Amino acid sequence: MIKPNEDIFKYYFYFIQERMNIFWNKYTENYPLTQDSTLHMYKFTNVYRAMDRVSQYLIKNVIYTDDNFSDKDILLRIIVFKIFNKPETWEYLEKEVGRISIENFDLRRINNALLLRKEHGPIFNNAYMMTGTHTLYNHLDFKHEKWLQMVKEELIDQSVLDKIIDSNSLSEVFDLLRECSFIGDFLAYQYAIDMNYSNVIDFCEDSFVKAGIGAIRGVKKCFTNESSKKYSNEDIIKFTQDNFEKYQSIFGFDDFKPLFGREPSLIDLQNCFCETDKLLRVKMPELQVQNKRIKQQYKETPMPLELFFPPKWNINHKIEKSCLEPTKRELTLF
Repeated sequence: MIKPNEDIFKYYFYFIQERMNIFWNKYTENYPLTQDSTLHMYKFTNVYRAMDRVSQYLIKNVIYTDDNFSDKDILLRIIVFKIFNKPETWEYLEKEVGRISIENFDLRRINNALLLRKEHGPIFNNAYMMTGTHTLYNHLDFKHEKWLQMVKEELIDQSVLDKIIDSNSLSEVFDLLRECSFIGDFLAYQYAIDMNYSNVIDFCEDSFVKAGIGAIRGVKKCFTNESSKKYSNEDIIKFTQDNFEKYQSIFGFDDFKPLFGREPSLIDLQNCFCETDKLLRVKMPELQVQNKRIKQQYKETPMPLELFFPPKWNINHKIEKSCLEPTKRELTLF
């Protein structure tokens, strides 16, 4: 039987509720956003993955555009954007080489443009630790060249994109991506979710989950050794979803306000284990599982929150500030 360490697991639900309160407070311009000094000082992702600014950019500016892109074009655009995971790099590329598509995927032009861009700063987002080591591509000098060559030779030329279009499940998309060079479990799952934001594929986000390294650390902290040894991390994430309301009630965090009626899915709960691991480095520093400190501090951006979600979620029409009340309840700070 899966059994959490309740004295620790409560921080998972505390994070979810307080981080969501921060979002609603910011959205309704209700300051201060939080009384929690840790959440105020350090950078933590949103409860919902699709709410984070890079995901929002991907959905609005890469996937759902006014251009008449084919299904393969859309998948290619998602992959190319996510390799760098940096809106500035994407905008630069589309300005220099044109709209990214199968027809316009000219490696020489793209690589040359990126070499010039590198002179003015990083082209990769440091949120993903991108590697570039594989014997097939050792003849290339730069990491971005290796990644883009892999996209050309494997995803396009070996028809992986076509296979994804014809796939029957989210786990099958994960498996297809996992077979590609450089793409491990974490990126395969993240890319599969990104592709699932589009209309090219449409699988339930609760049908498959894969724990990343940070989530695994969070699971190890929140669950007994017996549970973490006997059950997979994915089993425990699913257990958390199945018992979500139960533990919200037990820990007193049962007035959680979901994203316009959309409950957190497995990808969101997986991400929250990663963020809880970070939170516990401050709240319970004696629980050491590899990383000992939080690396990124929070810097508020002046950019407004202009939310847009995959239209198939059917929640965009609910995004109206006038219908939202500021979150005024203060949670107990551990």
